Amino acid sequence: MTTVTLQLPDDVFSALRRSPEEFVRELRVAAAIHWYERGELSQEKAARVAGLSRAQFLMELARTKSNAFVVDFEDLKRELSLG
Repeated sequence: MTTVTLQLPDDVFSALRRSPEEFVRELRVAAAIHWYERGELSQEKAARVAGLSRAQFLMELARTKSNAFVVDFEDLKRELSLG
């Protein structure tokens, strides 16, 4: 696994009322949801980025009121025209 280092102002954690560990957990989940909603990651890969199981990731999508299913309308139109 690759490690990424992020430099932030010292007061960020107190302003957010989060520990660095909580911040990293939330950041991973937020990034995974963002990339999943943009269609850049599958549910499985997004769950791995978030450090969650797929079921836990789906629960996070529900908790944040994010779309659990991402549909590319061009792909959908193509598939429907083939049927």
